[in-house]
Amino acid sequence: MLLNIVIFLVGLIVLSWSADRFVYGASALAKNIGISPMMIGLTIVAMGSSAPEIVVSAIASANGNMNTAVGNALGSNITNIALVLGITALVKPLLVSSTTLKRELPALLIISLIAIGFMFDGELKSYEGIILLGLFIFVLAMMAWLSLQVDKEDPLVAETADEIPKGVSNTSALIWIGVGLVVLPLSAHFLVNSAVEIARYMGISDLVIGLTIIAFGTSLPELAASVAGVLKGEDDLALGNIIGSNIFNLLAVLGMPGLIAPGLLDPDVYNRDMYVMLGLTLLLFLFSFDLIGKRTISRTNGFILLACFIGYQFWLFG
Repeated sequence: MLLNIVIFLVGLIVLSWSADRFVYGASALAKNIGISPMMIGLTIVAMGSSAPEIVVSAIASANGNMNTAVGNALGSNITNIALVLGITALVKPLLVSSTTLKRELPALLIISLIAIGFMFDGELKSYEGIILLGLFIFVLAMMAWLSLQVDKEDPLVAETADEIPKGVSNTSALIWIGVGLVVLPLSAHFLVNSAVEIARYMGISDLVIGLTIIAFGTSLPELAASVAGVLKGEDDLALGNIIGSNIFNLLAVLGMPGLIAPGLLDPDVYNRDMYVMLGLTLLLFLFSFDLIGKRTISRTNGFILLACFIGYQFWLFG
């Protein structure tokens, strides 16, 4: 048991590090070949923040742990909103002013409803996985298009540009991309296997291990990035990372088990967890969205979200 915990923690650290290095290399290479910082931020960086979840989901599905992969997708979204955004708002209230985010928030809500529609019958089918992954490609293309239409005065433009690596050679960028592509799946393999062994030892289901330990672990980079972002005054970027990550979790991460290991879902998915995710997404929409002017996600909002996360953990293990 102790060895599996050590393997899990090391795997988690290496997974997060390799995802960060992959995004670093890909962003630097894209900048060097003339792609705009906004396009890099809305596509490469946004997708990179979900890279740990995507790879873990693929490995878990390939190993036959379909519900671990589904739990990772739903649990990561729940953790991103309730824990990551909750703590971030408690550290410093977030001012939502980007028009880009006000387009992404409704998209997240619509995608959440589509995902719930697919899970509602208690089964994730192969064609549903294909549809989700197809939508993932479509959303990436739409984000690339939106990056070309965005108002230059949008605060997200400056915030994104500040985060793109500068002065990195193409050789170094390619090396880091290669490191990420090799180390990401290896670390995910060890993380998933150790997590499954821990779950068996503790007598909990594959679903719960995905909803809790794996989801929490793969959401730690978002927590660190979001807190660092608001402390630097990059509120829109911090919130954008969470929204983008949640969109990709529902499309790419949830799409993996549908494509690789379609089958019956744990009943708790369609009786409990998907509704918790939808409820938190609606709360995020309520706290963030304002048709006119600006909206602040306050410390009170952060406390509500964090209380929801704690209550959900008690529900899982009660």
